[in-house]
Amino acid sequence: MMGERADLGFESELDGFDPTEWAPAATPRHKEALEERVARRELAEATGFRSREPGTGSEHSSDTAPTGTTAGSTKKPRRRRTGRNAQFNIKTRPETIEAFCAVADARGWGLGETLEHAVALLQKESGAGRSGN
Repeated sequence: MMGERADLGFESELDGFDPTEWAPAATPRHKEALEERVARRELAEATGFRSREPGTGSEHSSDTAPTGTTAGSTKKPRRRRTGRNAQFNIKTRPETIEAFCAVADARGWGLGETLEHAVALLQKESGAGRSGN
C-alpha cells in the first residue's frame, strides 16, 4: 500500500548547500565621537528633554511626580502605605474635592483616613452603627 515518496527535486540542491554562505555580512558600526554625544546630551538637557536611561539626566524627586492630579495642578502627591486596598471612585464637584483635600491636609491625614473619619462622624451624628443599619 505504501509506495515510495515522490521526489520533490530538493535533494540535489541540499547536497551543495553551505549555511555559512548565508551568514550576514559584518557591518561596521558607526562609532560616534564622545564629544558629539556629550554635546547632544547637554543640548537635550538644556531644552528640557530627559533621558529614560537610569542614572542619567537630572534626578527626579518624588515630590514633583504627578500622581493622578489634574493638569496644571501643583498639589503634592498623596502616596502612603496604609494597608487599605479597596478603591472607591466617586464623582463630585471640584470645590468639594478641594474642601475634602483641605481637611485632610489640615489634619495631616491621608484621603482614605479622612473618609473614614467623615463616615464615623456621620454615623455618630445619625445614631447609626458601623454596620450601616
